[in-house]
Amino acid sequence: MQNNVIKVIFFGDVVGKPGRFAVRDFLLENDTFKNYDFIIANIENASHGFGLTEKNYKEFQEYGINCMTCGNHIWDKKEIFNYIDTADKLLRPINYPEGTKGVGSRIFDMGDFKIGVINVLGRVFMNLIDSPWKLVADEIKRIKEITPIVVIDFHAEATAEKICFGRFCSELGASAFWGTHTHVQTADEKILNGMGYITDAGFCGASDGVIGMEYKTSLSRFLTDIPERYEVAEGKTTQVNAVEVDIDLLTGNALAIKRILCNRNNIEEESENED
Repeated sequence: MQNNVIKVIFFGDVVGKPGRFAVRDFLLENDTFKNYDFIIANIENASHGFGLTEKNYKEFQEYGINCMTCGNHIWDKKEIFNYIDTADKLLRPINYPEGTKGVGSRIFDMGDFKIGVINVLGRVFMNLIDSPWKLVADEIKRIKEITPIVVIDFHAEATAEKICFGRFCSELGASAFWGTHTHVQTADEKILNGMGYITDAGFCGASDGVIGMEYKTSLSRFLTDIPERYEVAEGKTTQVNAVEVDIDLLTGNALAIKRILCNRNNIEEESENED
């Protein structure tokens, strides 16, 4: 933290082992993690492309991740139900029905500052869960009574829904807003009403597949329309898609936003079973 400004980094959807290792190596290289005051990653595809195991959850903590968000795939690994209520760095979308395990927002006390994080699921071309509009408006208001810093991961399919919901959140005083789910980083980062905004943060994983999955499986599904299990791409090139936002501690306003697209060759080979 410098001059009452914090630097937050958000990693787009982490896909499988290639994505986990890419994020890990990005943060470890030259102690990069020390450049950030708060680190967030969307992890809903982190364990073999679908969901999150407890083992991988603990590994992300070891990498230095302060908060993990997700989306519609968070329930794909059934062991999530065994640990989500005690996973104090993990969020699931806030607009799942009342009584759903886990929480959709948290306020993290980092000592010198507090930061609120909200995870939200869109409804266009997605499962029709609870409407997020009033729910998120009320949650932003609640968090801002404690801290001026509120950041949002909006996991949604439709670009128009992301843009509209982002503007809505900017008018409510949010500090930063990242779209996720489509795995393709958009080039529309901006400061919107004092809020750092991007329609989609992209993804972290094998860059020579199809949004992190094997090309041949994806091709087969498109050619035949026959359901087939997706497998995580294991190519020799990985990418890290992330977004940095500088936020004023006193006002909660975003001062700067920067996209990160980092390509890496020769993935490190490690003897690890995919979880």
